[in-house]
Amino acid sequence: MAAMTSSERPLLNRSLAAFGTTIFAEMSALAVRTGAINLGQGFPDTDGPEEIREAAVRALRDGRGNQYPPGPGVPELRTAISVHQRQRYGLAYDPDTEVLVTAGATEAIAAALLALVEPGDEVVALEPYYDSYAACIAMAGGRRVPVTLRPTEGPGGEAGGRRFQLDLDELRDAVTERTRLILLNTPHNPTGTVLTREELAAVAALAVERDLLVVTDEVYEHLVFDGEHTPIASFPGMRERTVTIGSAGKTFSFTGWKVGWVTATPELVTAVRSAKQFLTYVSAGPFQYAVAEALALPEEYFDGIRDELRAKRDLLSSGLTAAGFEVYRPAGTYFVTTDIRPLGEHDGFAFCRALPERAGVVAIPNAVFYDHREQGAPFVRFAFCKREDVLTEAVSRLKGLAGS
Repeated sequence: MAAMTSSERPLLNRSLAAFGTTIFAEMSALAVRTGAINLGQGFPDTDGPEEIREAAVRALRDGRGNQYPPGPGVPELRTAISVHQRQRYGLAYDPDTEVLVTAGATEAIAAALLALVEPGDEVVALEPYYDSYAACIAMAGGRRVPVTLRPTEGPGGEAGGRRFQLDLDELRDAVTERTRLILLNTPHNPTGTVLTREELAAVAALAVERDLLVVTDEVYEHLVFDGEHTPIASFPGMRERTVTIGSAGKTFSFTGWKVGWVTATPELVTAVRSAKQFLTYVSAGPFQYAVAEALALPEEYFDGIRDELRAKRDLLSSGLTAAGFEVYRPAGTYFVTTDIRPLGEHDGFAFCRALPERAGVVAIPNAVFYDHREQGAPFVRFAFCKREDVLTEAVSRLKGLAGS
């Protein structure tokens, strides 16, 4: 029987056809080809705490997690997640029925959207957004409705600084009778915005009023440099309608372990697990035991990683300002967003593709995170989760841009 030709029907599912290869793969390959410093993809270039790495080795040697772990995750990790949520935020979750361990936050996002969204449902997402959001909404058959965070004067990452702000009126206008859920991300990638308590209270009130679900990506919860992180599930009426997503990768600098989690009501966890079980079923067995120990590290660890990254943020932000960029100093996350128009540039894609040859540095054009590409065209994202000497060298290389 002859194979169907591509002219008769494309091989790739049409819901994914628009996405292609991720910008991260393209820019990382460009970094390798040119020998440029890669400040594009958000992964650290050093490992996390030695005692946590040794905990994973110990689990491997002891035979814990080398075979299939329990579907919801190992009990030790589910308990540690439950304790974490209760001690930090006053949110009580039953580790047996209200916690689900996933293959990183990316799988948690995918499983939540596949479980909760049906064809034709609208999903309101803050734009710019982490690129997997768009793909997962498409795979679920939903319709993405972006609400754009816009640069504005205000209490951003530094006193009197600029931040990307949520327009609450625009959010309200985006909700229709077809809206199923709001997909939230705070601290926000790529802008570094941390939604304020007042902003979150308004989002919560809207969700309760319109009977909406909320899926909230909070993987940068421990990397807030200015202000504070407040889970939206802690607001009145929100616990029963919120799926909260967390992850170990960013907090503990072990992104390759891919250990994430969901906390929600038993009904919501059951729904997400129903989709998740047909994605990976289970993953990262030995690493789950190590992450359980990581979540119990003393507060000095969390203060230390936050202080270290704050200093790196400031180093890179100051260097980018000196190089001629307009810098939006982030209140959280791994990333600095910049405006390239002061450099006489307007096209982030062209700028980022030329930057490795011009300056030996790789960045990411923010336009890939927008439906409205023109809104993101002049913005470029740099990651600062790298060694200080790497950031210093990158800043040195970028100095010549203003005059080039």
